[in-house]
Amino acid sequence: MASFKIEGGRLLSGTITPQGAKNEALQVICATLLTHEKVTIHNIPDIRDVNNLIQLLKDIGVKVTGNHQAYTFQADQLDLKYLESDEFVQKCAALRGSVLMIGPLLARMGKAVITKPGGDKIGRRRLDTHFLGFKSLGAKFHHLEDRNIYEIYAPKANGLKGTYMLLDEASVTGTANIIMAAVLAEGTTTIYNAACEPYIQQLCHMLNRMGASISGIGSNLLTIIGVKELYGTEHHLLPDMIEVGSFIGMAAMVGDGIRIKDVSLKDLGIIPDAFRRLGVKVEVDGDDLYIPRQKHYVVDSFIDGTIMTLADAPWPGLTPDLLSVLIVVATQARGSVLFHQKMFESRLFFVDKLIDMGAQIILCDPHRAVVVGHDHKRPLRAQRMSSPDIRAGIALLIAAMSANGTSTISNIEQIDRGYENIEGRLNALGAKIERV
Repeated sequence: MASFKIEGGRLLSGTITPQGAKNEALQVICATLLTHEKVTIHNIPDIRDVNNLIQLLKDIGVKVTGNHQAYTFQADQLDLKYLESDEFVQKCAALRGSVLMIGPLLARMGKAVITKPGGDKIGRRRLDTHFLGFKSLGAKFHHLEDRNIYEIYAPKANGLKGTYMLLDEASVTGTANIIMAAVLAEGTTTIYNAACEPYIQQLCHMLNRMGASISGIGSNLLTIIGVKELYGTEHHLLPDMIEVGSFIGMAAMVGDGIRIKDVSLKDLGIIPDAFRRLGVKVEVDGDDLYIPRQKHYVVDSFIDGTIMTLADAPWPGLTPDLLSVLIVVATQARGSVLFHQKMFESRLFFVDKLIDMGAQIILCDPHRAVVVGHDHKRPLRAQRMSSPDIRAGIALLIAAMSANGTSTISNIEQIDRGYENIEGRLNALGAKIERV
């Protein structure tokens, strides 16, 4: 198990470019299963979760050529026997992104196999929305108790049928999976309470270029007219908004003037404003963000003078993936802020590690934490830590970079799942991070 050794207290400066979006990559790579023609995807990040998914597609017979600048996928000869094997199921169980294969396989092959997928240990992440959506389209389920898997299959007589559905929650992966199943279903599917994140929009635009008929893109009401066949296309991933937000937080804590290049500002939503509410100066220059050195940043209060509260919410609200970074940034702000993590019950437990570093944080319950900022008067202390998930991992890395002394973070495989060559890119800005 690898670790990072981080020498804290070094100021960073220069220019950094965000990688392609991890969550979009997982969706659109799975969408290549919907056609037998070639699909080329540009700007795919070189990270563990994406690489494991690409390998999984190779294992089931997808022809994959190229590199991370441009991969080409052709799913014209899938190994149907391997798709039902125990080896395939075990590999899916280790990769949460594999759940996005169900919709395309169900739509094109009429059958998919699923077991509980892996991923971050951040609390219960149910798949009910996916299953209820497939069921609405006419899919049937069969639980094989001896293998602890579910077989999902379309009726052999007439396949999947379009319908109206109201999702029980605006699940991003659930919405993506249902869209990919519905594009080849017979008739019209209407999805209300659909997730509308930029990555869902990107998936819909790509599918339309492949011959699908999806309208309402960008809203929570999607209309999908099923087609009989999809074709090849090219697609370019957006920059990763979570990485952009992580770099804003890093620049606020340890930056001496950092430019974040080509961020696709229109797709960041309220992310820059969330940092501005903590008092962080975020300047816009074309499609770049520039974060000057922050000697002090003062937390805003609401108009009535009450304590600032930052809470996660479905798009266009604040993504839960950035609350960990915002909490770390708040530890050195002037003022106090309440963080309300509504979507996952275990994601705030990493703050114990920040408390050990000297942060003033009150963990009210599994969903709420109050941070009292140090205003840079009392730096965090170096510690030995372990990364519990991708986002807490990058937050702890930022905390260690700002701390006095040398910190060690173990289980960095979690960070590698979402951030490409993170130590090399940050070292180029002046950090001192060693992989050991």
